[in-house]
Amino acid sequence: MARVALVVHRERPAAREVGRRAVAWLEAHRHEVWLSDEDAAALGRPAPGAREPKGVGGVVPPGTDVAVALGGDGTILRAVGLVVASGVPLLGVNLGRLGFLTDVEPGALDEALARVMGGEFGIEERMVMAVQVDRAAAADPVGVASPLWALNEAVLERPSPGHTLRVAVTIGSRPWTTYAADGLIVATPTGSTAYAFSAGGPILSPRLRALLLTPVAPHMPFGRSLVVDADETVRVEVADSPAAVLVVDGRERARLAEADAVVCSAAPHAARFVTFEERDFYGILKAKFRVSDR
Repeated sequence: MARVALVVHRERPAAREVGRRAVAWLEAHRHEVWLSDEDAAALGRPAPGAREPKGVGGVVPPGTDVAVALGGDGTILRAVGLVVASGVPLLGVNLGRLGFLTDVEPGALDEALARVMGGEFGIEERMVMAVQVDRAAAADPVGVASPLWALNEAVLERPSPGHTLRVAVTIGSRPWTTYAADGLIVATPTGSTAYAFSAGGPILSPRLRALLLTPVAPHMPFGRSLVVDADETVRVEVADSPAAVLVVDGRERARLAEADAVVCSAAPHAARFVTFEERDFYGILKAKFRVSDR
């Protein structure tokens, strides 16, 4: 018997339907199913009594063998936060648009679950970024769970339109520069195809270990992206700005005041994705962005 954690896109009817089907299959095969209170309510199931943690760094129960995310890449990001610290492998079921991180279509879910329970799968690892909030004041008034885990990116952005954000960046122990922009993105190679790409950044192979700095609408002579080694720490400090918002993998996590900082570094563990065959990253890239053949 295996313990399986399900993470469901709660607002999507198709995801809820597939979630109920997954629960039925797993229980019929005598496997234990874990759902957060919120996901259980979405599926009309009794609450398990263990609420999903508020921070990105939450965990699934001890002894979980595999997690299954039912949704798109956004659901995958939420699931990664629940499993990454424990090393639990994650299977993504695509119920959104073409996803970079999902491996199975809904119609093949039963077969995929049978293969996972039979041990017939591989693991693809993706770099995760640790995001630490460093307050200038001794106490953290917001109580941000730290570190936060980011599969895609951490973004410092202005809290309201009409003001330029100024953030001072240090790479390793060496001051780099102060960015004047609408925001600054610190992304992983996986995140290079997300917000960083929309802001004009390059696409990095997911096999790389690196951090990608990309300013959003920069108001300065140097507005290019910068790729740094994963062993280098990136510190981003709010400078000459009244406030900034920290967004991690699409979810607001903290409000920062002047002299507060965010420290980004490679996490000590990777996200582990279930695969049934080698993932064709460049094929997915071509399909998503309609890149023609040579």
